[in-house]
Amino acid sequence: MSKKIIVVVDSIDVNDSSGSKANVALINNFVHLGYHVLVYHYTRKPIEIQNATCIAIKEKKDNWLYVLSRIQRVIQRVLKINLAKYLEPLFGFSFTFYNDVKSIKAELKKLDASKIDMVLTLSKAASFRPHYAVNKLSEMHVKWMAYIHDPYPFSRYPKPYDWKEPGHRIKERFFKELSKNAKYSAFPSLLLQEWMGSFFENFNKTGIVIPHQIINLDLEGFKPKINFESDKFNILHAGSLLKQRNPENLIIGYQLFLENNVEAKENSKLILLGSADYHKDMIEDYAKSIPQLQINLSNIPFKDVVWLQSKVSANVILEADAKMSPFLPGKFPHCVSANRPIVHLGPEKSETKRLLGDAYVYSAGVNDIKKISEILGQLYKKWTNNNGVLVFDRLDLINYLGENYLKEQIEKSLHEH
Repeated sequence: MSKKIIVVVDSIDVNDSSGSKANVALINNFVHLGYHVLVYHYTRKPIEIQNATCIAIKEKKDNWLYVLSRIQRVIQRVLKINLAKYLEPLFGFSFTFYNDVKSIKAELKKLDASKIDMVLTLSKAASFRPHYAVNKLSEMHVKWMAYIHDPYPFSRYPKPYDWKEPGHRIKERFFKELSKNAKYSAFPSLLLQEWMGSFFENFNKTGIVIPHQIINLDLEGFKPKINFESDKFNILHAGSLLKQRNPENLIIGYQLFLENNVEAKENSKLILLGSADYHKDMIEDYAKSIPQLQINLSNIPFKDVVWLQSKVSANVILEADAKMSPFLPGKFPHCVSANRPIVHLGPEKSETKRLLGDAYVYSAGVNDIKKISEILGQLYKKWTNNNGVLVFDRLDLINYLGENYLKEQIEKSLHEH
């Protein structure tokens, strides 16, 4: 009889964030491994995952938390007063957060915990609503695996992402409770487990690494709406450019590459896709003087991005200018499965660099413009000599990000339980 796994998750809409993409990929691989998977999700609309039972949790509206949350929203919209900075230091979270948790708990209480083999909580961005809900359901703790996709709260982020948000002490207390109550904790990255374990020591005892999973899409005959010239040497960065991920040195490095490889001016492109609110003006200014810079600074459909990643010459993973980066980027599995070289721009102490390996040659610091241009030059030369074909060919990473390693980690936990 197959093991029964309950997945509690914020969203399974793959187009709303990289976190949701990672969640769906993980759920799909649980299904492929033969587990009986029930997905309780708070996407607020019906979405199905093949061969999984998906239950959309309804928001509870018959309580004071709901009323207070709507009053707060109206005050912010009409009077332009942000009450969160006054309320969250007192309560830790917003009224909306607490009502969402109440809604999730109400649905989970209908379950018979004795008939469940594992309760897995997944989340996205800075939201840990499923974790908060299960943390309040003690009957589930002995079967609970809390998946920690990013550091939490923001006061526990590494520099330059860290800041003390309203209510950070209450959020820290919540995570300390979670670290003690969850039977298992799971992290997409070994460095993230070590980082969080330095603040919440129980993660060092309960933690396992389950990396973001490769997601398989049927792309046969698919054509994206984005203009793409397949015969060119195309370098792609796809994904949101957060404030801390500044692409300027990548652009300057690409300019230097063009100066050193004049023939590439006619047959190469640097493509930047995805939202870039903090860098939009700068990128658009460069695009005026660099015809080879192709930009679309908006949210791009997931299928379009995955298709492009497999058709370009190389994919860029850009990290913050920092001493270390414990994150495994959500797009890392997509770049690996695309089978194109990865240009990694980030610190030496980085989960991406750890997985690529010390000997990996297409890696540079985010400020090392000269090395960035040299890497692009090396790839261009190889692309020219190989008739426009570049491959990544890392079966070790394909296996690590796939079903076999996932099964090994989960079965180990279920066997111990």
